[in-house]
Amino acid sequence: MQLYGESIQSRLLIGTALYPSPAVMEQALKASGAEIVTVSLRREAAGGKAGDAFWRIVSSLGAKILPNTAGCRTVQDAVTTAQMARELFGTPWIKLEVIGDDEMLQPDVVGLIEAAAILVRDGFQVFPYCTEDLTVVSRLIDAGCEVVMPWASPIGSAKGIINPYGLKTLRARFPDVTMIVDAGLGAPSHAAEALEMGFDAVLLNTAIAKAEDPVRMAAAFKLAVEAGRTAYEAGLMGARDFAAPSTPVVGTPFWHAAS
Repeated sequence: MQLYGESIQSRLLIGTALYPSPAVMEQALKASGAEIVTVSLRREAAGGKAGDAFWRIVSSLGAKILPNTAGCRTVQDAVTTAQMARELFGTPWIKLEVIGDDEMLQPDVVGLIEAAAILVRDGFQVFPYCTEDLTVVSRLIDAGCEVVMPWASPIGSAKGIINPYGLKTLRARFPDVTMIVDAGLGAPSHAAEALEMGFDAVLLNTAIAKAEDPVRMAAAFKLAVEAGRTAYEAGLMGARDFAAPSTPVVGTPFWHAAS
């Protein structure tokens, strides 16, 4: 998988919030095989022992940081946060979030497009968190985004893919654009479904961090992503409206009742 010219082996990206302890987070990161982890500037800026522990873990694992603008609700706030993140984390990568609804945490797509254009001109490599809307994604691509991150469902909802038709249409319309399904995935089967559709990767946090056993859940998601991608590359058979026998019937003997 190519992300702004960098080759990434794992198609599972995970967040670093909500874990019961830094030790559990470290074990979950290892079990997931993820090479990219997301972190918000607001969380890391708090500093202290928690921040120090986080950096030790990430450094020891060699994971690549994808900072995000979580919690930003205006274009200016998102742009300023991105610029601060670039200084703090030393990377042009930014997961861009501009939230438009406090209850559903749905992206403000108008503000998102505006902020993306500003950041691209400023040299950022933008990963925009968006909806599955074709027009929105087209505008983001036109703004210079080489990666887009459509949601499956609202952040933390665990509902999985609520609009499979919309995501399939999006994938078909932009076959050469790297797309990472982000937000709302609650089970490994949800991740496998996204990869089976042809999406390049998935990003999730809550489904692992809030599981009864985050480490085993991270391992489960790793396997699901690998299975989904393998199935997509192998070529899934199409669904049918009627049954079709798996055992050939040509040449099958049959008998007539005697008259």
